[in-house]
Amino acid sequence: MHPMRAWSSAWLLLLLTGGFLGLSLPLGRMATAAGVPAVTWAFLVSLGAAVLLAPVLAYEGKARWPDRRRWRYYAILAAVSYALPNLLLFTVIPKVGAGYAGIMFTLSPIMTLVISTTLRLARPGFLGVAGIGAGFAGALLVAVTRGGLGQPAAPVWIALALLIPVALAAANAYRTVAWPKGAGPIELAVGSQAVAAAMLALAALPLAGGLHLETLAAVPGLTAAQVVASGGMFAVYFRLQQVGGPVYLSQIGYVGAAVGLAFGTLAFGEHYPLLAWLGVGLIVTGVAMTTIGRR
Repeated sequence: MHPMRAWSSAWLLLLLTGGFLGLSLPLGRMATAAGVPAVTWAFLVSLGAAVLLAPVLAYEGKARWPDRRRWRYYAILAAVSYALPNLLLFTVIPKVGAGYAGIMFTLSPIMTLVISTTLRLARPGFLGVAGIGAGFAGALLVAVTRGGLGQPAAPVWIALALLIPVALAAANAYRTVAWPKGAGPIELAVGSQAVAAAMLALAALPLAGGLHLETLAAVPGLTAAQVVASGGMFAVYFRLQQVGGPVYLSQIGYVGAAVGLAFGTLAFGEHYPLLAWLGVGLIVTGVAMTTIGRR
């Protein structure tokens, strides 16, 4: 496929974005197992993307100091799309378990569909809605079979966990509604991730007693791989928003779950039950349905 056609292909951009996200999941797991604090790894994801993509922005001749509208856009996106979900995630996992937390991320496309339809940003037909439903069922199967549901939790922790997909869905809609005039995908990726990195650096002190960057030096291979993965993901992330819209973009979590499962099998020799692979099949079917529905 010609590079320019690929840059305008929603389904290919979805596969690339979700694929890079799926690679980031096991990298993060290995890093935290090696002693890297979760907030430090989240900081690396954002800073790595900003640093890796900044030269691309300079090469395009679009590097410039952001105006007030862009600063506001970056700050809201960084807070709602990155900092707040990560903070909620770190808070609720010890209370509800990793399985419930994973399920919260699978709810993001459904929440995005509701918000986008309400704001008239998207009007998916029956096939598109059915595809979202199939993808959710598949991602739910993957999340349950991989992480379990953990221990029973108090309603307050479940309510906090439910704020994760609400925040992600709100950010998906906001990117479209408030997209700065004349801004390109790489520019928005660099700006939003740089601000997100700054917010996470500030949050690291109360959450982990500091960033503890020395822990990254102890895993140089994982650190370099994550920088490449996050740079690749955000290089196409905002372009996917342009081409596919908020509802289509929200499915990156579905694709990421499927890729993470395949990566765990091939790289770590992990074994998953048949239900997990049925979930992958449902995810593939759901993405295909929404892609056809868009056309």
